[in-house]
Amino acid sequence: MTVHTLDLKFLGLERAIAVFVVEGPEGLALVETGPHSTYAHVLDLLKARGWRPSDFRHVFLSHVHFDHAGAAWAWAREGATVYVHPVGLPHLAAPEKLYQSARRIYGDDMERLWGLMEPIPEGQLYAPAHGEVIEAVGLRFRAWHTPGHATHHIAWEVSGPASEAVIFTGDVAGVCMDERYVAPPCPPPDIHVEDWQASIQLLRALPAATLYLTHFGPVRHKDVHLQDLEKRLLAWALWMKPYAEQGAEVADVMPHFLAFVREDMAAAGIDAATAACYEAANPAFMSVAGLLRYWKKKLTA
Repeated sequence: MTVHTLDLKFLGLERAIAVFVVEGPEGLALVETGPHSTYAHVLDLLKARGWRPSDFRHVFLSHVHFDHAGAAWAWAREGATVYVHPVGLPHLAAPEKLYQSARRIYGDDMERLWGLMEPIPEGQLYAPAHGEVIEAVGLRFRAWHTPGHATHHIAWEVSGPASEAVIFTGDVAGVCMDERYVAPPCPPPDIHVEDWQASIQLLRALPAATLYLTHFGPVRHKDVHLQDLEKRLLAWALWMKPYAEQGAEVADVMPHFLAFVREDMAAAGIDAATAACYEAANPAFMSVAGLLRYWKKKLTA
C-alpha cells in the first residue's frame, strides 16, 4: 500500500486541504475529494501521475462538509461508489438543503470557495456500519464512526496483506500544519466535546501508528498529537463557556477568540503565514459559533 498526499492549494495556500490517493495491489482509491472548486486542480495532479478519473472506483469520505466531500458528486459521475456515514448519506443524495444552508453563511463567496454540489444517485452511495470492513483495491477499509466534530464522521483504518495499517482521520484528529500546534475544528452544529474525547480514545486504542489528516498530511507521533488535540479542545471549550453563560453573540466573541488563538499560536512558535493556513482550514468564526452552540445546548439541557 502506498499513500499519495495531494495538496489542493485551496485559496492558493499550501497545506490547507489534502486528498489522498491510496494505491493498493488491485488499483486506486480516493480518500476525501476536497471541494468542487478544486476539482480541476485535482484532475491536473492525477494527470501528471498518469492517472484518470475513471481509475477511481471507490471514494471514501470522512464526512460531508464541503472541504472534505464537496466534489464527491463529480467522482460519482465518473462511476465511483462513494462511502459515507449513514447520517451523511441523505445529504449527498439530496444536497440542496445543505448547500443552501451554507450559502446563507458564505453568500456571494459560496461558489468561489466551494464550487457546485449535485445529487449522487443512491445506488452509488454506501453507508458502512461502525467497524464494518470494505474490501477495495486489494485493501481493507474499516469504518470507525467517530463523532465529536460531526455526528456523521468516519475515520478510515486502512490495511493490506503486507503493509501496516494507517488511519485517515478527516477532522476528528484536528488540524495540524506544524507539529507544534494541533487545532480542534469546531464548526456548528454538531460539536460535542465528550463524544470527541471518546473518539480520540478510540484512535489511541487502534494499533495503527500513522494518522493522515485532511488538514494536513501524515502524523507519525500519534500519541503526542492526540494528547495535544484533546488538551486544546478542552482549553477552547472552557474558554468559551463564560461567554455562553452570558448569552454572548458570535460577533461579540470573535475579536477576543482571535486574540486568544493568535497568542496561543505565537507561544507555540507558529509564524503568520502558517497561521493563515490554519485559519483557511479552520476559520475562527466557525469555532466560535460551534462552541457557543455546544455550551448553550448543554446549559439548557
